[in-house]
Amino acid sequence: MTRINTIIRTLKRLYPSPRCELNYSRSTPHELLIATRLSAQCTDKRVNIVTPQLFAAFRTIADFANANVADIENIIKSCGLYKTKAADIKEICASLLENHGGVIPDNMDSLLELPGVGRKTANLILGELYGFPAVVADTHVIRLSNRLGLVSGKNAFKVEMSLREQLPPEESLHFCHRLVLHGREVCKARKPDCEKCGLSTNGRICEQILHHC
Repeated sequence: MTRINTIIRTLKRLYPSPRCELNYSRSTPHELLIATRLSAQCTDKRVNIVTPQLFAAFRTIADFANANVADIENIIKSCGLYKTKAADIKEICASLLENHGGVIPDNMDSLLELPGVGRKTANLILGELYGFPAVVADTHVIRLSNRLGLVSGKNAFKVEMSLREQLPPEESLHFCHRLVLHGREVCKARKPDCEKCGLSTNGRICEQILHHC
């Protein structure tokens, strides 16, 4: 476990205060669920531009469940795939009311039953809202985990399971947040900036990044 511990320690130094990049209020946790659904094939930055208007128009789970789907579409259009996302948001909220008493489920199976919710979204919800060990295998986590030699392959489920085996449970969510930050700022998909990478200079633990460059 020396390698993973070195990576964790280095990422903590580089990004001491990681957090979910999607804006939401702790008092209205459904906002995180909706924002995460919007983030599919869309940047967090764009989602954060759209959600203030969305959450002002629809303040509660019931507001979303009873909304005209076209009204949701009009607000989220710039997020892409807006028709599918708008329908999912309305159906998610209707399901929360009907099947969960208006409360976000605290287990993977129930979350995966919600329309449009996959493991990435479910893990984020479980980690952020409930403090459970969570591995959010998004595109940055998958890319960097491969480059760091922690996993092999792009299958999100296999990456998640492999990282779960390696990461201390209490570190898993923040580890993913830190990888996202590093992926956006330094280790970009097309042109990783290895000269500025704190990982590539710390005992050459990131030899695969250097090789890819």
